[in-house]
Amino acid sequence: MAGASALLLAATGGAAYAQVTGSSVTQAQLASQTRTATPIKHVVVIFDENISFDHYFGTYPHATNENGTPFRAKWDTPRVNGLSSSLLNHNPNLYNPKRLSPSQAMTCDQNHNYKNEQQAYNGGKADQFVQHTETDKCTGQPILFGEPGLVMDYYDGNTVTGLWNYAQNYAMSDNSFNSVYGPSSPGAVNLISGQTHGIYAVDSVTGAKVSDAYTVQSPDANGVGTMTNDPDPAFDNCSDSNHTSKNALGVMTGPNVGDLLNKKKVSWGWFQGGFRPTGTANGYSVCGATHTNVGGNSVVDYSAHHEPFQYYQSTSNPQHLPPSSVAAIGSTDQANHQYDLSDFDQAVASRHLPAVSFLKAGEYQDGHAGYSDPLDEQAFVVREINQLQKSPDWKSTAVVVAYDDSDGWYDHVTPPLVNGSKDPNLDQAACQGKPVGNDQQDRCGYGPRTPLLVISPYSRTNAVDHRLTDQTSILKFVEDNWNVGRVGGGSYDAKATSLAANWGGMFNFYQWPNTRPLILDPKTGAVVRH
Repeated sequence: MAGASALLLAATGGAAYAQVTGSSVTQAQLASQTRTATPIKHVVVIFDENISFDHYFGTYPHATNENGTPFRAKWDTPRVNGLSSSLLNHNPNLYNPKRLSPSQAMTCDQNHNYKNEQQAYNGGKADQFVQHTETDKCTGQPILFGEPGLVMDYYDGNTVTGLWNYAQNYAMSDNSFNSVYGPSSPGAVNLISGQTHGIYAVDSVTGAKVSDAYTVQSPDANGVGTMTNDPDPAFDNCSDSNHTSKNALGVMTGPNVGDLLNKKKVSWGWFQGGFRPTGTANGYSVCGATHTNVGGNSVVDYSAHHEPFQYYQSTSNPQHLPPSSVAAIGSTDQANHQYDLSDFDQAVASRHLPAVSFLKAGEYQDGHAGYSDPLDEQAFVVREINQLQKSPDWKSTAVVVAYDDSDGWYDHVTPPLVNGSKDPNLDQAACQGKPVGNDQQDRCGYGPRTPLLVISPYSRTNAVDHRLTDQTSILKFVEDNWNVGRVGGGSYDAKATSLAANWGGMFNFYQWPNTRPLILDPKTGAVVRH
């Protein structure tokens, strides 16, 4: 009966608000005492860049093993909706998909604009990728690989070995989509608010409101419209070359999940590579840290438009101030929940892990083609998960690996239409089947299919979730787990399927938690210890 009682306690989220006192109390201990709807007390979202599902998992679980790290799947691995023999050999696009080897990890960046991605799917035929999203020639990096048909190509478990090993031992989805079409910033904003409508533009130097078609699509009479591009955020000193150019910056209105968590006093943080300033210029912080990717190319770590909380004044840290102490990480202080990645490492080591953490790699490790690659991305993902699995907090942690957009890479599954738009300049006919809520244009979704994995002691094992989810399914899980309410105002969180749904989903909260670590080699992705 003792074991059954413990399992029941875990399934109901544990004891309610146990009294904790004393100066030695850590964020992790406080988080563990907060009532949650599930046994998960810590969510860590690793939000990587620009990968379609077929680009990484199209042939899962079958790898050729002709080069790279060997991979052999478990005999009972479930099938995914991937690249069939017909799609591999008789694809309706101009080229058939081809396997990219580990030596071709550095590739050209594809076209992933809001309109172009819609055109690639061609009303459900998914046969216009070469014409609308392919970039097969690129310059600026000495070893970038490109050739005609590149947009169709994919990696297998000999290159993205770490992710395939996580899928083998935890849970993945083959039916998860971007909330809308388009590039990085809309994807990041959807992750934290589910709402790309509500942006206006300001002058990068004066801060005055301006009219800017790149920043704001379909503006209303007040100049507030929808984000479909990648403007830098207004509340960030490192934006737009430290506010020195004439590009407009974006201001998002309305609440985000950080605001909801703050109201409930739930600890949280966004941690990004290169966030810590390297100096100042003209009164602005400078984010000049660089690293070298596997191709030997130096890349600036910090990208302002990858930091969604900096678009919202309420959750911004314009000067990139550090936390007042390690113990303060996750709480509201001068850092205002926005941190450097090194602060996350300190939080894990000192048991000050916030309840909700979002991790964004420095650009060389974020997976974005053109300046990053699957091998550098793997090194980042594996390092972070390894340290979490070695932590005492692992027993109540869930890591979600997700992506901001597809980069325009081929994926054969046409996204389902859950929200329409009728912008004659951007939206294709396939987007006009349903009216947009509250007359908010340019939010056509769902967008392209992307990978989604959940790595946790409570993950289903070697499981594939076929339920329809999107980026805001992550948001909804956080909202429901800590009972913070919904964003509202047309947010996609209202219609999303939560990651927490049992019976065929990605979690099993009725199983005895599997806390045994799966330690991988960050360089190869191979299993080191299990």
